[in-house]
Amino acid sequence: MAKPIMAKATAVWLVDNTTLSFKQIADFCGLHELEVQGIADGDVAAGVKGFDPVANNQLDEAEIKKAEASPIHKLKLKFNAAAVGEEKRRGPRYTPLSKRQDRPASILWLVKFHPELSDAVVSKLVGTTKPTIQAIRERTHWNIANIQPIDPVALGLCKQSELDAAVQKAAAKKAADGAAMTDDERRKLLSTEQSLGAEDEPRMPAAIAGLETFSLSNTTEEDEDDKSVPDANTFFNLPDASDDDDEN
Repeated sequence: MAKPIMAKATAVWLVDNTTLSFKQIADFCGLHELEVQGIADGDVAAGVKGFDPVANNQLDEAEIKKAEASPIHKLKLKFNAAAVGEEKRRGPRYTPLSKRQDRPASILWLVKFHPELSDAVVSKLVGTTKPTIQAIRERTHWNIANIQPIDPVALGLCKQSELDAAVQKAAAKKAADGAAMTDDERRKLLSTEQSLGAEDEPRMPAAIAGLETFSLSNTTEEDEDDKSVPDANTFFNLPDASDDDDEN
């Protein structure tokens, strides 16, 4: 349901100039009923000047009278043809001033670890512009030497669920295109939840890789079977019993 502009100021005007119930005003303005009661008590929106919805072409006076006569009647916002499509307008995500200096670091992280994400997706995730993303991709950004890649989720620029959804969508698109992916690229296309739940693959340490079949001798298993098992006397140079008897 569409809400009036300056909803709190509109609620102030309706509380002061009508006999509508708190629930009717709350439903129309998109507020909580207790918040409207706080406005009536003077605890909320102190100093806020009322905004007349009738004079500003948001509500008909006949609609107000109908709602005053019936407590269960819900106010309907007046149709404004000029406002059609306003809610569908899209733009870059708003980023607070305190976090805007962190955007280049998050862009570099996304470009480095998820190069499959398009500039439009990166722009939507962290609320930046395509020229900035392109400058960081091409390493022509004015401060590229001092930028360190940092996860945008850790910086609070986007949610983990949003990042995972973007990565999964990129994975589905790449699979649909039939593009060949390396193991590293495939791991990058996994969401955080999937990668954490996956089992570790057994790997041969790099230091001994290729030595698992290496042997210093050319003997085969058959040759080893033919060899007799040495006894203890072969390891110790013990004198024979006959030699002892000769000495005595």
